[in-house]
Amino acid sequence: MAHHLYGLSCIFLIHIFYPARSGAFGVRDNEISGDTAVGVKYGMRFLSEDLPGTFIESLQLGSNTVDDMKNGYFWNVNEQIKFACKRLGKLEQLKGGYNAIGFSQGGQFLRGLAERCPNPPMRNLISLGGQHQGVFGLPHCSAPNMSWCEIIDKCISKFAYLSWIQQRLVQAEYWHDPFREEMYKTHSIFLADINNENIQNEEYKLNLQKLDNLVLVKFERDTMVQPRESEWFGYYKPGGDKSMLTLQESLLYKEDRIGLKTLDEAHKLHFLSVDGDHLQFTKDWFRVNILKPFLV
Repeated sequence: MAHHLYGLSCIFLIHIFYPARSGAFGVRDNEISGDTAVGVKYGMRFLSEDLPGTFIESLQLGSNTVDDMKNGYFWNVNEQIKFACKRLGKLEQLKGGYNAIGFSQGGQFLRGLAERCPNPPMRNLISLGGQHQGVFGLPHCSAPNMSWCEIIDKCISKFAYLSWIQQRLVQAEYWHDPFREEMYKTHSIFLADINNENIQNEEYKLNLQKLDNLVLVKFERDTMVQPRESEWFGYYKPGGDKSMLTLQESLLYKEDRIGLKTLDEAHKLHFLSVDGDHLQFTKDWFRVNILKPFLV
C-alpha cells in the first residue's frame, strides 16, 4: 500500500516558496533548514526516495508563489485550515488517511487541522519546531536575557490582540502574552481556540485523540522561537516570562483539555529533541527518529 504524506512547510515568520511545499525539506551542508527553494526541492526528492510510492500533495496558499508568501503572513489561519480541509477532502488518494509534517508554525496549523477536519483522517502528526503554546518574543531576541527584547515584546502585545490585527496578521494569532493571560484567552482567534482555553470543544479533543502518534520535536538551541519550550507545549507561568511550566504541569494536560494526557498515557505522544537551532537537523537524524518509527 502506498504511503500518503501531507505536510505544511512553514517557517516562523518566513515561508518556504516552492510549489511542492508540503512535506518538504530544505537541505544545506547536510543539515535541513528550509530557507531556500532549491533546498526544499532537494528535500522533497530525499523524502520521495526514502518512501517510494508515497503520494505527496502540495498546498499552495494562492495561485502563485507571491500570493503564497503574502497569505502566509496575512491570511487568517482559520480560513487557511478551512481551505486545507476542503482541498484534502477532494483527494481520492487521502481518503484512507494520511501522515502530516508541520514545519515551525505549520506544526500548530496542522494540529488545528487534525482537531477541526477529521475527514480524511490524519494518522501521524510530526511537529518540527511548532509553537503549540504560542510565542512571546521576536526571533533571535531572547527576553529576559536581553532587557530591550522584553520591552519590545510588551509593546507588540499592546497591538497583537486588536480585532483587526488578529483577523489579518497570522503571527498575532498565536501570540501568547503571559502577562495578560486573560487577554490572550479571550482575544486570540486561533491558538486559544484549538487549545480549548475558553470553551471546551469536545470534538477537538476527540479528533486529536484519533491520531496514531503526535510527535513533538524541540530544537534545544532554538533562537527563532521564544520560548522554545512551546515546541513541547511548555510555556511561561502566567504573570511572568522567567519561570516555565512543562506540559505535564499545565492545566491543559492535567484537565486533558485537548486529549494530550490521554495520548500520553496511550504512548502516542512523543517528545524528541535536536541539539541545534530552529529546523536544523540532519537527514540521518530524520531517517532514524522520524521516518523509521512513524512514517514507514
